[in-house]
Amino acid sequence: MTSGDENVPNQPDYTTYSEKRRIRKFDFGLRPRVNDSALTRASSLDGMKYKGTEEGKFMLEVILKRFEQPDEIRTFKKGKFEVVRLGGMTIGRATYEPGWKWSEHVGRAAGAKSCTVEHVGMVLSGCATAAMDDGRVIEMKAGDVFYIAPGHDSWVVGNEPYVSIHLMGADAYTKAKKS
Repeated sequence: MTSGDENVPNQPDYTTYSEKRRIRKFDFGLRPRVNDSALTRASSLDGMKYKGTEEGKFMLEVILKRFEQPDEIRTFKKGKFEVVRLGGMTIGRATYEPGWKWSEHVGRAAGAKSCTVEHVGMVLSGCATAAMDDGRVIEMKAGDVFYIAPGHDSWVVGNEPYVSIHLMGADAYTKAKKS
């Protein structure tokens, strides 16, 4: 065994051509495919590290993060936006108190009347609206997966805090208002 393999229990030995071929079939293009010698060098892809050995073994590192210990917290009146970065992605968790409104609590500080960020996410709890600049108003509640185009306002509905995960748009959201 080579350095680093000692802590991996029952790691299969991928020394045969058929095993290497099977692995390549399921790597979804993430691992460098130049040749087998590429497996002998450690390479990284946006925070994901591939380690290989002379025998052709490789392992994808696992990165775990929690919003309780985010990489960045962006705070504003009646809310916060916690950011974690991993695997080349920026993911955010928005938490807004009852009475929060984007145009008042985020947009005003940025000098904007509507949000210009494109969002994809999921509502974890609470209820909020997305009011599009063209007049459409959409209500989002726990369990809803959403896409919101640029050009909208948003506010919390009811007396329960609103919490959502943002899979797209998190890097740019509230960027001008960092804490």
